[in-house]
Amino acid sequence: MLAVLPTLLAPAEWQARNTVHRQRVERAVVDWQQRRSRALKHPVEDFLFTYYTFSPTRLLQWSPSWAEAVDVSNEQPEDHLHWTKPPFSWQDDQLRLDTRSLPTKTRHLARWISHLCASMLERPPVFRCFGLHEWAMVYRQSAEEIRHQGQPLRLPAEELAAFVESQTLCCTHYDAFRFFTPEAQPRNAHQPTLDSRPDLEQGGCIHANMDLYKWSSKLWPWIGSDLVGQCFELALQARTIDMRASPYDLAHLGYDPIPIETVTGRLSYEAEQRQLAAAARPLREALQKAAEALVQLPEPLAGQKAS
Repeated sequence: MLAVLPTLLAPAEWQARNTVHRQRVERAVVDWQQRRSRALKHPVEDFLFTYYTFSPTRLLQWSPSWAEAVDVSNEQPEDHLHWTKPPFSWQDDQLRLDTRSLPTKTRHLARWISHLCASMLERPPVFRCFGLHEWAMVYRQSAEEIRHQGQPLRLPAEELAAFVESQTLCCTHYDAFRFFTPEAQPRNAHQPTLDSRPDLEQGGCIHANMDLYKWSSKLWPWIGSDLVGQCFELALQARTIDMRASPYDLAHLGYDPIPIETVTGRLSYEAEQRQLAAAARPLREALQKAAEALVQLPEPLAGQKAS
């Protein structure tokens, strides 16, 4: 494999991309930091910073991809401290990522992510789950067991259970399914596992589309910040739909419910789900290509291999 020379980004270009990236993610990050400093919780947005482990500080930091170099001739290192540490290399007025530092485990993860994305792109999306996973997570639970304490439910417990029992659970997402109550899990048409993830996940799934942020962030900074930021923005949209369709009543926080317990509500959910899936597909395609490009990078020479 031949070495690829990075594309040099002029100051105006990379600074504009940096500005767009910050505008995309800054409000959510700052709001999260302010809530955390005051020990406040948010049932919708906190998920992106607690369930997903990518550092909010890193999310704010714009980075080029490994295939790009940044013209920093007018910049001072002390103004960009995150660029002065490995795997970044600041030399001869150019900032780039040193691909010799690409960890072997990241290369392996990139191969797995590429395979997952490719499998999902080939598989037809499914739009018949209606967001019932959130209902399955509280099915037959007591008030003390429910995850979002302090948030009211839209239906009494028995009506909620009766609705779940009247529907077909068909969740394909392992990380959603594993939070189903023990009573709900046997009702699901699938029994997802970690190993079956590439065989089951599909592009109609709200959580699978939310996870584009997780998988892209695990390849940061190598794939650059632009795609990570776009996936974060999509994940916030997905999480909003997810919780609007949940059994929780979050109207007091400005989230009008999608009442999937009604026929009209289920149709509304499917419409939102289809729009999100359409927006997610090009991001999944971009992530698959970015991950595969990492896999194809030349291996380091003996003595240069990263940990």
